[in-house]
Amino acid sequence: MEVHYTKHHKTYLDKLTMAITGTPLENMELEDILMSPEAIDENIRTAVINNGGGVFNHNFFWSVIGPAKSTGPDGMLLEKINGTFGSFDMFKEEFTKSALGLFGSGWTWLVQDKEGNVKIMNTQNQASPISEGYKPLLALDVWEHAYYLKYQNRRADYITNWWNIVDWANITL
Repeated sequence: MEVHYTKHHKTYLDKLTMAITGTPLENMELEDILMSPEAIDENIRTAVINNGGGVFNHNFFWSVIGPAKSTGPDGMLLEKINGTFGSFDMFKEEFTKSALGLFGSGWTWLVQDKEGNVKIMNTQNQASPISEGYKPLLALDVWEHAYYLKYQNRRADYITNWWNIVDWANITL
């Protein structure tokens, strides 16, 4: 995780900073920028979306994991998960299946739509669900850099062990 944070995440941040310095985006919140990608100047749009997505996605990823294992969601989040997927175990199975099925690099998310419904979605590369109007609740980095040093090509092992560090106390509707 140290290389993931100090190298990959930092590179996204440095490149985003270079892209927006001296532009009106420099004084905006990253989430606001990513929620309106069409408003970004065409000359820097790709750099801002790719690197801004990398920063946002990683910031979110770090916020929902921790050293202490929690037992799972509770309250309204658990009700939404059970109502949508049948049970927490069925949700974990679907989420894992989605992450394993993601071709190439990207992210697997639990998101909430504007009506309050929850769903699992994948995004490619550094695309973020906020650009599509969703509120992220849970994020799994499925880029090889997230797991290759420890798990090599064993994405399934990485995902299985990731469930042990999800910090459900930090995940709210």
